[in-house]
Amino acid sequence: QFLSQNTYTAKQFTGVEGSTVSVKETIESFQMICRGDVDHIPEQAFYMKGGIDEVVEAAKGLA
Repeated sequence: QFLSQNTYTAKQFTGVEGSTVSVKETIESFQMICRGDVDHIPEQAFYMKGGIDEVVEAAKGLA
């Protein structure tokens, strides 16, 4: 589900504002995922999010 971030062109269909994630942030996020740093976060928190910070915020709302 990670990298399913909201795109600018899909806003008309999803109603969700698009986001831009830098290459650096993408790599750091993948490293966190591979290390297991975010294994405690439910999968649905990763859907349609930009960076890992948005994922962590979304997970708080799911708890």
